Amino acid sequence: MTTTHVLETPEADIVYDVHGPAPADSPRPPLLMVGQPMDAAGFGTLASYFPDRTVVTYDPRGLGRSVRKDGREDHVPATQAGDIHGVIQALGAGAVEVFGSSGGAVAALALVTAHPGDVSTLVAHEPPLVGVLPDAAAAERAAKAVRDAYQARGFGAGMAAFITMTSWKGEFTDDYFALPAADPARFGMPAEDDGRRDDPLLTERSLAVTAYQLDVDALNAAPTRIVIAVGEESVDVMTGRAALATAERLGQEATVFPSHHGGFLGGEFGYAGQPEAFARKLREVLEG
Repeated sequence: MTTTHVLETPEADIVYDVHGPAPADSPRPPLLMVGQPMDAAGFGTLASYFPDRTVVTYDPRGLGRSVRKDGREDHVPATQAGDIHGVIQALGAGAVEVFGSSGGAVAALALVTAHPGDVSTLVAHEPPLVGVLPDAAAAERAAKAVRDAYQARGFGAGMAAFITMTSWKGEFTDDYFALPAADPARFGMPAEDDGRRDDPLLTERSLAVTAYQLDVDALNAAPTRIVIAVGEESVDVMTGRAALATAERLGQEATVFPSHHGGFLGGEFGYAGQPEAFARKLREVLEG
């Protein structure tokens, strides 16, 4: 059973879904699944593997069904943390468990920083924190080139550049920057330009996510158990390297999960991972 709710705030109406039993009837605390720039639709498969407990998914403000009223277009982790805090308060079930994916992992880290009592366990899967990388300046240059490709030639060119960047193994060297412009057709992307320039992944709207600075002291002082997760297929690419470096900053080793950056996905976006094995590992970590 799934019910949909709206948390109304002066700045945005935050839509969230409660799957499975009501929080009062769940054998464990609610499990929030948080993405960015992905909305709740991307967690359908993963949530289905937890039918025995309350699972909550939500659309970040300005994405999916969550309509902004503040006139802004940027995606700021601290702002998203406030929204997630509001959802947790509305659930009325006390501290929750959180699985955060990609930018959602960054928002979840910001949540624990600002509201440490909200979260008992956080599994932060591959937070794309550029600043923790040893080649941070080069990674920032690579990300800017993606945004430039999108602004110059549209979605297909931007996504082709993004896939090339996120699949590059190791540090961004001169060899990477010598690569020719990525061909959209190679990745099944449209070559024509539809004229839009509002994609949250390919513009500066999400720059605050990758530029987020960890408050290591606050995170280590929080009562939250924090687990930084990395996909077994991702350890050499940017998001995996960022996860490893984030874990090191927090004085831990990253926990290896099956598959890749989207390893929990089923058929939601056509690039499936290993959702059943991923869910099994997530359950093991949460209950361990």
